[in-house]
Amino acid sequence: MKPNLPQTRDLVLIGGGHTHALILRKWGMKALAGARVTLINPGPTAPYTGMLPGFVAGHYGRDDLEIDLVKLARFAGARLILGAASAIDPVARTVTVPGRPPIAYDVASVDIGITSDMPDLPGYVEHGVPAKPLGVFATRWAAFRAVADNPAITVIGGGVAGVELAMAMGHALGGKARISVIDKGQVLAQTNPTGRRMLLKTLTTQGIALIENATVAQVAADRVALTDGRQIASDFTVGAAGARPYDWLCDTGLDLHTGFIAVGPTLQSSDPDIFAVGDCAHLTHAPRPKAGVFAVRQAPVLFDNLRAALSGGDLRPYQPQKDYLKLVSLGGKSALAEKWGTAQAGALLWRWKDRIDRKFMRLFTDLPVMGLPDVPLTTATGVREALGDKPMCGGCGAKVGRGALSDVLAGLPPPERADVLSVAGDDAAIVMVGQIRQVMTTDHLRALMADPGLMTRIAAIHALGDIWAMGATPQAATASVILPRLSADLQRRTLTEVMAVATEVMTAAGAAIVGGHSSLGDELTIGFTLTGLCESDPIILAGARPGDALILTKPLGSGVIMAAEMAGQARGGDVAAAYAAMVQGQGAASAILAGAHAMTDVTGFGLAGHLGGICAASGVGAEVDLNAVPLLDGALKLAQGGMKSTIFADNRSGAGPVFGADGPRADLLFDPQTAGGLLAAVSADMAVDLLKRLREAGYPAAIVGRITDGPPAVKVLR
Repeated sequence: MKPNLPQTRDLVLIGGGHTHALILRKWGMKALAGARVTLINPGPTAPYTGMLPGFVAGHYGRDDLEIDLVKLARFAGARLILGAASAIDPVARTVTVPGRPPIAYDVASVDIGITSDMPDLPGYVEHGVPAKPLGVFATRWAAFRAVADNPAITVIGGGVAGVELAMAMGHALGGKARISVIDKGQVLAQTNPTGRRMLLKTLTTQGIALIENATVAQVAADRVALTDGRQIASDFTVGAAGARPYDWLCDTGLDLHTGFIAVGPTLQSSDPDIFAVGDCAHLTHAPRPKAGVFAVRQAPVLFDNLRAALSGGDLRPYQPQKDYLKLVSLGGKSALAEKWGTAQAGALLWRWKDRIDRKFMRLFTDLPVMGLPDVPLTTATGVREALGDKPMCGGCGAKVGRGALSDVLAGLPPPERADVLSVAGDDAAIVMVGQIRQVMTTDHLRALMADPGLMTRIAAIHALGDIWAMGATPQAATASVILPRLSADLQRRTLTEVMAVATEVMTAAGAAIVGGHSSLGDELTIGFTLTGLCESDPIILAGARPGDALILTKPLGSGVIMAAEMAGQARGGDVAAAYAAMVQGQGAASAILAGAHAMTDVTGFGLAGHLGGICAASGVGAEVDLNAVPLLDGALKLAQGGMKSTIFADNRSGAGPVFGADGPRADLLFDPQTAGGLLAAVSADMAVDLLKRLREAGYPAAIVGRITDGPPAVKVLR
């Protein structure tokens, strides 16, 4: 048996640039035992710069140029924090991400790229589109292209990046756009004479106007004004005027060079525990232009040096090459190659560039799929069947099956105390304290991801769901945390983060954290025991009436998406959207649905199982309009591909009588939801108004069916 080694050091990667993406890939194949890795990035994907002109021109789809950081982090065993870093404190050794507790590090590396934003240019913030960061530009361009009709486009900045984008946009719009490139000096001044002549000829052939030795005075919605009085028509103004570092780097206390982090041969900054690579760094020993090729070549050296810094080894130097091959896209499927003072152009070079780019992207798409643990040749009977054919899910996907749970609970004697009014199957127990009705519940989750902060937020919202489902107001909470084996420092850091998030969520819900319990185990588990107060009668499962409408406040699919994510098969954007759905609190929804006849939260047993509970308690049937049930992005596609949570079979067999639930979309009715929505049976004449109020409050709610006469059963309609 492999030893469960404790984690003792924190490595924090700030930014999902090319170098850090390669570091994560290498880490997944050769991790340093005892090191806990964290990646901080604004979004779940990172665009590859080499394919951006091809995307703009229409040769690639958005997915073709996106590095999926969710999959990559899972492969590397790293936690991914979705947020933009805004500060580093080298004294406290923390990284600030707005909306989260500080992220502690022992060793950090910065790879956040650059921006071409021009906030000091009048009108640019309102009407301009920076070429970098690339993800923002790609989104804005896709939206503009979808509605563009013979537009005028202006690119501010006549370097290679600017003219590449100009040619790509022209090609995408079929040559019907009027495109201008403005530069304060000469266009393509940094290219060699041969390459410049060829590129200028191509620009002229494509009808792209070059405005040189010009200064922009203002950007408006429909034009760009120059200081000499000229007005350039522009419906889409792109800023590509050179590289600008992010402003917050100035407050780090690190040595900078024109705003970029100054690093030496080992890629260390003036603080030896902080490294920097890619465009945000300046190589003091060998200055080089901002180009992706250097970021890629830095990866092996950074990988070795991060491991050495974390383990006490020797660091090695990085020596960049003096020149590098520049492959410039020419709009259509043609490219120009420039190196050593020479240049050539043609379709063959584009195919070469395309092959290089796709090979690079395959490094992040062809990752080994997470497998099952090794099983000895000889095992006790039933081990392989109990293990199943996929990794065990986290969250509600790791719950005990409903059949086993129901059998055990059915054997318990009813409460003998007169002040305990617990009803079997309800979301929370009802306890009388004098004349006060109090509800009480507990819920614990096996971690879905390696991020303790996000997992705490999800677990807290999930536990609060039982209180909200009863129509109660949260009152008090205790936390229960099982940490994986960590050093004392990492225990302190993790518990600090967990309790900070827990306090924030509970306070926002109106509850107070009054204590808790912690221990060490094999993996992260977070749970809460809660009490709530009822000003009116609690809303229980019994009470649904024939004719009632069924309202669901959140979409389904978190179980299948999380199962796919653990197996490395979910899209990062879909995972991020599922996280956002899970952390949406249901307090406002509970207040809106206060007059419901019956209500529950849709969690581990799926929509069908929880609706079956309402039917059984109320002595009614139910119909579900399958096409009206909202789904999370990506959930249906995964279900169609056969992806299921490990608890799916138990949910299917334990849901009670369910008729007509065939096919992938119907499978999602049995999908275990973590921090799922509320399911309420409400008077039909109030349903439309309640739905309107829920949507105005920000809930993607839907009327998904109705309560019927008849024996307790769920009928699925299509």
